Amino acid sequence: MNLEILTPDKKVFEGEVTAVTVPGTLGSFQILKDHAPIISTLEDGPVIIKGVSGKEENTFNIKGGVVEVLDNKIVVLAEAVVA
Repeated sequence: MNLEILTPDKKVFEGEVTAVTVPGTLGSFQILKDHAPIISTLEDGPVIIKGVSGKEENTFNIKGGVVEVLDNKIVVLAEAVVA
């Protein structure tokens, strides 16, 4: 799957991943390969990314936003990413 994390200022991340966990408004949820198409609002919290090797894991803390999943392409539009 291809993941992009974008803020109004810049592209924070782009790459191939095996799983992504996002902080949905009604609770965190995980996106895996062949996930059904979805658009969801996001709360402040961590976006947890599992890399292709399955061993690497990255976390970006976002300040709200929206996620869209379509045809194994995931786009996270975040208001901001905090350190």
